[in-house]
Amino acid sequence: MSFEILALISAVALLGPLIASRQSWHLPVVLGELLAGLVIGTSGFRWLDPGDPALAFFAAIGFALVMFVAGTHIPIANAAIRPALVAGAVRAAIVGVVAAAAGFGIAGVFGTGHAALYAVLIASSSAVLVLPLVDAIGLTGTPVLQTLAQVAVADIACIVALPLVINPAHAAHAALGAVAVAGSAALFYVLLKASDKRGWLHKLHKESKHLSFALELRINLVMLFLLSALAVHTQVSVMLAGFALGLAIAGVGEPRRLAKQLFSITEGFFGPLFFVWLGASLNLRELADHRSLILLGVALGIAAVLAHCVNWLFGQPLPLAALTSAQLGVPVAAATIGVQSHILRPGEPSALILGALITIGVTAVAGNFAARRRSAAPPSTNSAPAPGDA
Repeated sequence: MSFEILALISAVALLGPLIASRQSWHLPVVLGELLAGLVIGTSGFRWLDPGDPALAFFAAIGFALVMFVAGTHIPIANAAIRPALVAGAVRAAIVGVVAAAAGFGIAGVFGTGHAALYAVLIASSSAVLVLPLVDAIGLTGTPVLQTLAQVAVADIACIVALPLVINPAHAAHAALGAVAVAGSAALFYVLLKASDKRGWLHKLHKESKHLSFALELRINLVMLFLLSALAVHTQVSVMLAGFALGLAIAGVGEPRRLAKQLFSITEGFFGPLFFVWLGASLNLRELADHRSLILLGVALGIAAVLAHCVNWLFGQPLPLAALTSAQLGVPVAAATIGVQSHILRPGEPSALILGALITIGVTAVAGNFAARRRSAAPPSTNSAPAPGDA
């Protein structure tokens, strides 16, 4: 890896903000970054070698940071969302049952043997995509809070389940590693909570802000890298390390200054680098050679949308049900692990990303529909607070 390569990655990653700048489309920044990686990587001009060890290590840091930020977006400390958790958990469970049937059916049709993996992918949601979209549209009310609770429950459950199902032969070892990582993150949460009650975190924040030391960021990076090291040594993805630490921070309450610092280093460099690297790692040429895998990706995407829309039959508004089908972290993690460990067959990681892109497209359409319905509806004086207002 060289500075020229870093300059190339940073330049092509600007396609992400370019695509996302059209706010009416409701497309995520990562979509453009993935497309940029496809163009300059294995599927395109091959200007970028995703197998470069230094680049792969930088991408792993980016992956851990992306999942860290994703964990901090889960509104577990939001008092307004807690009463909706039961309804959200029930809806997530309904989707999980449908996803299990669909996953086994798709695996049987395509003969891949990855039924449990497909079930987790179909059942997953993405808080990173759904929460900002709900805030941008300005959706409020009890059904919205229940939807956000459903997304949070599905996100957490599927991220924990992924390391266990992607390689069943090592599920027991992965389970021990997951427990070790989660337990370490929980211990860090307990220490943070105790420090917060004693006022130590407030003093640290004031001192760091006064002297411009960025102490909160430094401490959290120490914990992130320690948890990532534990994950690597126990053969668990750094995805779980980052997400677990993010949940710990969300549980205590993320300081705005820390949020801005994390946003800067993640969205400014490491996140785009990871998604460009991931796009460069995917080989669409293999999809052309194994055209059945294109159908696999389409089937996974459609199955995810239909599985989540089942809750429409149980009273959830259809646009909100479609919003919950948005996928990002879990399919990306599965594709990343598949590329690195060669667990998935050639072209299968690209098929997983294709399925996720279909759900993102459906989410964009559902968001536009929900925005139009909100604009047409009369103003309400007793709606529930928005997630960011609590």
